[in-house]
Amino acid sequence: MTGKEVRERFLKFFAERGHTVVASSNLIPKNDPTLLFTNAGMNQFKDLFLGLEKRDYIRACSSQKCVRAGGKHNDLENVGRTARHHTFFEMLGNFSFGDYFKKEAIAFAWEFLTKELKLDKSRLYVSVYKDDDEAAAIWHEQEGVALDRIYRFDEDNFWSMGDTGPCGPCTEIFWDNGPETGCSSPDCAVGCDCDRYMEIWNNVFMQFNRDEKGVMTPLPKPSVDTGMGLERISTVMQGVTSNYDTDLLQGIIRHVEKLSSKKYRTDQKDDVSMRVIADHTRALTFLICDGVLPSNEGRGYVLRRIMRRAARHAKMLGFSEPVLYRALDAVIAAMGEAYPDLIQREEYIKKVVRAEEERFAETLDNGLRILNDEMSTLKARGSKVIPGDVAFKLYDTYGFPLDLTADIVRNEGFTVDEAGFEACMDKQRAQAREHWKGSGEERVSAVYKTLHGQGLRTAFTGYDERSGYSVITALLKDGAPVQAAEAGAEVDLITETSPFYGESGGQAGDSGEISSGNAHLEVITTLKPLPDLVVHRARVKEGVIKVGDAVDLKVAVPNRTATARNHTATHLLQAALRQVLGEHVKQSGSLVNNERLRFDFTHFSAMTQEELVRVEDLVNAYIMNNSEVSSREMALAQAMESGATALFDEKYGDTVRVVRVGEVSCELCGGTHVRASGDIGLFKILSEAGIAAGVRRIEALTGMSALHYARHLEEEQKKIAALLKAEGGETVDRIQRLVARQKELQREIETLQGRLNASASADLLSGAREIAGIKTLAVKVEMDDPKGLRELSDTLKDRIGSGIIAIGTEKDGKATLLVVVTKDLTNRFKAGDLIKGLAPIIGGSGGGKPELAQAGGSMPEKLDEALEKLYELVG
Repeated sequence: MTGKEVRERFLKFFAERGHTVVASSNLIPKNDPTLLFTNAGMNQFKDLFLGLEKRDYIRACSSQKCVRAGGKHNDLENVGRTARHHTFFEMLGNFSFGDYFKKEAIAFAWEFLTKELKLDKSRLYVSVYKDDDEAAAIWHEQEGVALDRIYRFDEDNFWSMGDTGPCGPCTEIFWDNGPETGCSSPDCAVGCDCDRYMEIWNNVFMQFNRDEKGVMTPLPKPSVDTGMGLERISTVMQGVTSNYDTDLLQGIIRHVEKLSSKKYRTDQKDDVSMRVIADHTRALTFLICDGVLPSNEGRGYVLRRIMRRAARHAKMLGFSEPVLYRALDAVIAAMGEAYPDLIQREEYIKKVVRAEEERFAETLDNGLRILNDEMSTLKARGSKVIPGDVAFKLYDTYGFPLDLTADIVRNEGFTVDEAGFEACMDKQRAQAREHWKGSGEERVSAVYKTLHGQGLRTAFTGYDERSGYSVITALLKDGAPVQAAEAGAEVDLITETSPFYGESGGQAGDSGEISSGNAHLEVITTLKPLPDLVVHRARVKEGVIKVGDAVDLKVAVPNRTATARNHTATHLLQAALRQVLGEHVKQSGSLVNNERLRFDFTHFSAMTQEELVRVEDLVNAYIMNNSEVSSREMALAQAMESGATALFDEKYGDTVRVVRVGEVSCELCGGTHVRASGDIGLFKILSEAGIAAGVRRIEALTGMSALHYARHLEEEQKKIAALLKAEGGETVDRIQRLVARQKELQREIETLQGRLNASASADLLSGAREIAGIKTLAVKVEMDDPKGLRELSDTLKDRIGSGIIAIGTEKDGKATLLVVVTKDLTNRFKAGDLIKGLAPIIGGSGGGKPELAQAGGSMPEKLDEALEKLYELVG
């Protein structure tokens, strides 16, 4: 039975038993900053288990795509080396949200395995929590499992969502792979670490709620969360003992065989590399499809680690050119039917992968050379530990993730000083602004979920109205519900209906006013923490506002109108970018407010000035066409069939809103827009830049903001022309002549400086000392220009013939040191080693090559001491 058939049978089995089949969620978790990636089937149902959300079903099943590759740096090291370690896998699961419990869950699992899949009961074992007599009795009395096949374990069979909250015992089902796969120990049994008894299904019974003191009380509506790895159950169904021998991965391995002209199972090292590529290629394909891009932060860094480890194993297989993007063909062939997004985004995924492969190839050889040199040096010293600063340099300069370095040196018997590497990383983090504050989207405040669970909803009326009348249903102050608030208080206010747009989809929330007969509030911004809950963040200007008050709501129309211009312009911008750059362009983020728009999109190189002009002209042409902007709600499937553009990582409901601008643009969008494209007025691009690998960002203005910007540029140009006394179109010509004259003067200065250096070097060399037969010069000079300091060192080096020179200078309260060693002496002294002995004296650090090194420090008053130290080091 193929993996595809197992997946289909599982979902069909549970659908026939009243379960709603729920599509796999995105690998980027929603509303959960504790998670780097979706790593279990229950992630998308977490709020249902916590009682913070209600849906129109109480039974569900899914086949969830999962990635487990974050956390420690060495998480990847076992992938490809064992039978069951993966970065990407699929988790089959059935769930009960306060409906059925242990009896039914166990019956479903046993029926599916023994009747639907027809597994041999004599090779199945189960485990329960040590005190869970109820589960043990159900297995024995209901399903007929012999008592000697029911094992009781402690912490391995008790699950919790965290230190507090829902928790409970679990029961696991194991498959006996046969004695030939085991450890041959007479004590080998279920729970042994060997490969014989393989866990295939885990049923978690969320039975208790644990408080801060560790006290557990029964939940009023116990729930069930189960998980069965598709790869593992496929090994059972296909009679193999390694996940890599199932059809889920064999197709990719066979494709790699074809590309490499090597055979699997003929060389152990090649086998590991093929398995690594097969696993990692699946992971990177799905991660990129779901909107993750390689970077040095957060999820993007994990993706980069996966890609670069795979790229190195491709090199070990003999590939000298990028190949991972070609291996994607097999992944998409195997998984495209179950996950059609892969087919739709195939071109984009391949471009991202190839760009990253090419980027890594540029540095891989240099990095490997440095690593091999370091290992040779360490071997000569009898050491087997790669220093942390070397590993960090490979990471920072050459893009080697730590686990890749560890993977490379392991075969030579080396380890890496991880503590030293982390110290270097901590230092770098302290010096740079932290870009990534959490792994998932911003968490929705629990208080909003509680209110939502109590039935609070807001009907949004703002597509057609800018003002309205409603009743206050909740007030929050400092995150806690209150019944009233007085003047001066800042509150979150919820009403039954509202024309205010809550921040979502990249569009800023509305501002405006809310008033009752007794109070007046200024709405600072509006939030939408949940799809049907609008929260007005407001300041009470006067009076007292209370829950139950009838209020007038007025949106700040000028701000809303300006925001609408910018939002509609992003739709036109995406259409223009796709026309100019190609169909691979996809939105990967946006921000629209009343001041400007920002649009992030997938593209792999900086846009040329010509391309920017074409895009700008196209958008303005679309505006001048004055096309109608219309919207309508329809079923998601119908919207996608109509050609509507959707966001990569957005999870849409069954019904969606489609916004169309004439025949130019058609997108799924919940934002507010102008009535016709001509209302935008004018569109002007401010900037275009890269923000991550394969992602570009355009910032632009529309309407009056664009006009004011153009007027500002015009005024600046007039001022420049006045300063240059330029008339008509002479400004550029005048500036070009000024720049040419400046360059000419700079050359003259450099020529004069060279003559001065030549003259000064003769005087300076008269102060050289002979130390241990080596001409040594340490001298302090006045020099404003670093380039001039380098030229002086070159002159002195030429004139000294053979020797060692140190030059020090002070500028703006900082000290600079330069050390030069002539080539004939580098076998005895290296400039980089000498500078390390001098730099601490001036309160700094430095480094360099054997013939030239440089350091900087914050203690220029110690320059003389540092220069004198050179004579001591040489002697």
